[in-house]
Amino acid sequence: MNKQIPYKIYLQESELPKQWLNLRAFMKNKPAPLLNPQTLQPMTQAELSQVFCEELVKQELDDTTPYIDIPEEIIDFYKMYRPAPLIRAYCLEKKLGTPAHIYYKFEGNNTSGSHKLNSAIAQAYYAKKQGLTGVTTETGAGQWGTALSMACSYFGLDCKVFMVKCSYEQKPFRREVMRTYGANVTPSPSTTTAVGRKILEEFPNTSGSLGCAISEAVEAATEKEGYRYVLGSVLNQVLLHQSVIGLETKTALDKYGITPDIIIGCAGGGSNLGGLIAPFMAEKLQGKADYRFIAVEPASCPTLTRGKYAYDYCDTGKVCPLSKMYTLGSSFIPSASHAGGLRYHGMTSTLSELYDKGLMEARAVEQTSVFEAAEYFARIEGILPAPESSHAIRVAMDEAIKCKETGEKKTIVFGLTGTGYFDMMSYEKFHDGKMTDYIPTDDDLSKGFAGIPKI
Repeated sequence: MNKQIPYKIYLQESELPKQWLNLRAFMKNKPAPLLNPQTLQPMTQAELSQVFCEELVKQELDDTTPYIDIPEEIIDFYKMYRPAPLIRAYCLEKKLGTPAHIYYKFEGNNTSGSHKLNSAIAQAYYAKKQGLTGVTTETGAGQWGTALSMACSYFGLDCKVFMVKCSYEQKPFRREVMRTYGANVTPSPSTTTAVGRKILEEFPNTSGSLGCAISEAVEAATEKEGYRYVLGSVLNQVLLHQSVIGLETKTALDKYGITPDIIIGCAGGGSNLGGLIAPFMAEKLQGKADYRFIAVEPASCPTLTRGKYAYDYCDTGKVCPLSKMYTLGSSFIPSASHAGGLRYHGMTSTLSELYDKGLMEARAVEQTSVFEAAEYFARIEGILPAPESSHAIRVAMDEAIKCKETGEKKTIVFGLTGTGYFDMMSYEKFHDGKMTDYIPTDDDLSKGFAGIPKI
């Protein structure tokens, strides 16, 4: 064991990032613009401002400014739970018998239990600064909804959350945390919106999807004065805010002269992965360093590994802008897996473009294998991980075992996006042997692909 590297690398408060890193500014091939669903022309700032906060729209459209200052009020809030620790998994390395060095960035040290608070507080701040009354949003596993309810409570904003129905039922405690912070939580699809009623009419027994919940949240925001819609993943602005994860990680590694070989993150809409890899990918794009990036997604919702790279609707109700991304089709409703935060039909345009250009890899894993890794990690490292995070754990362990077989001494870094203490019903199903693996057939996927617009 190298005594010079502590188990936990903590940064000083003074080392907290003062600027967000805009990864798009470093990309030669920029992500394609969002398109208006009616005109199929690039969305303008004025059009986007009808749905999103004005300052967030500016961030969404900015693909040239490398670094954007973080407002002092947001930095003050970050100080309550940041900088987050980078942990050397000495115990896991020893148990696996691997020569690899494994590090994980732990984002669960806040009540929301995840990295989502990094963007939630930023979006709530800009909504309050604009003089809005409240915001609406969707949430899958509930981590984003919890984070946003906390941020809105802090700034005195109303918060309306549409929670994917299967997660609403599977994760009642996370729902109650949202309500504790004053949020109104509705299972989606619901009868409270026109688009929700339409989806229920077409799919009466649906367990819901993030695409459905997004449609409802957008409708609710645009029909009420003083409200705007905010999103916890997928958008460029969210990846911008989440870059604090990668910036802190790189600062911690640089302090000890550590250069990672492989950087791994779970991938649903792309917020965590995009934030984690941001400064490292920027270096790769500039030719300053080379890293291997692996996006890990559920086999039940294989957006990158089996999706199509095309313009598609961001929501099931087809009211949101179209984004060029890896997609399974906006009508694709994945199985009710226990990684609710990874059940989105598409991938952020930034990561989609990077993946399409061969700058990162993708791997799909089955949920029983994921929970095996989660349980193993909890017993060895002492942290109960969220199902979403456990996708990255699974592949990090797989890569470490490969190093054992080959004798290669690689440095592996992965993102531990949050804790799984509100996911115990999922763990219960796994322990009781009631968890199954669902992998969509080509026929299943073809139905979703059929709905992708011909652009």
